[in-house]
Amino acid sequence: MGKNKNEMSFLDHLEELRWHLIRSFAAIFIIACVVFVFIQPIYKNLLIVHLDGDFVTYHFFCDTFQLIGVDSDFCGLTFDDELINTDVTGQFTMAIWSALILGFIFAFPYIIFELWRFVAPGLSPKERKKSRWFIFFASLLFFVGLLFSYYVIMPMSSYFFYNFQISEGIKNTIKVQSHISLLTNTLLGVSLVFELPLIIYFLSKLGLITPTFLRKYRKHALVIVLILAAIITPPDVASQIVVAIPILILYEIGIVISKRVEKNLKKKLKNG
Repeated sequence: MGKNKNEMSFLDHLEELRWHLIRSFAAIFIIACVVFVFIQPIYKNLLIVHLDGDFVTYHFFCDTFQLIGVDSDFCGLTFDDELINTDVTGQFTMAIWSALILGFIFAFPYIIFELWRFVAPGLSPKERKKSRWFIFFASLLFFVGLLFSYYVIMPMSSYFFYNFQISEGIKNTIKVQSHISLLTNTLLGVSLVFELPLIIYFLSKLGLITPTFLRKYRKHALVIVLILAAIITPPDVASQIVVAIPILILYEIGIVISKRVEKNLKKKLKNG
């Protein structure tokens, strides 16, 4: 008869965690191998499309500005899209790195599932039943953040950085590694930030934060969000506002979640 999770020693827990991590890394590796096989069409159709003036977001911005009667640089946008590679092994290394990043992104729901499997045995049957939604909401928030960063933040970043010049005498010659680094950092950074409501939920469950605390430090949170937006986006006000708004909305959702958690905890203490 196997040990109950509550009866497991510290080393048993470590062994259990090790196997969850091994399965998670295996999932990332398998997906990365598949991605690597199709890396050329993936680069062409997904990873460098933000350097195409016909990208859907640029058309949307163009049509939106025209609708309100404002001229926009997004209309007829062109890029000097000749990315360069200066290292002998640069493209091969970058292909491997990109495959691993995409492997993590596509395996994210499974990684969350493995995390849930590790934690679930220590929960009561009622808590375990409720926590199954964790996998769905964690994955949903992650992929909403991914789509937001891919279709909004990355086009704005590409538009700003590729067209910014200190002087006409200085020509930008962009390394492909630099472009992919900007892309992957943006995708992962924004996607993980979108997990904020779940982070607030668990911190509230642990009693580390309360809705009163979140309301009290709302102004401080606003400053942190604006700093975070400045790091993630190009250094222009419009881009920072575009990023800051959904994060602030997620923060407000987090307050509602924290309030509900606190209410449930008080009810639980009262009943027993």
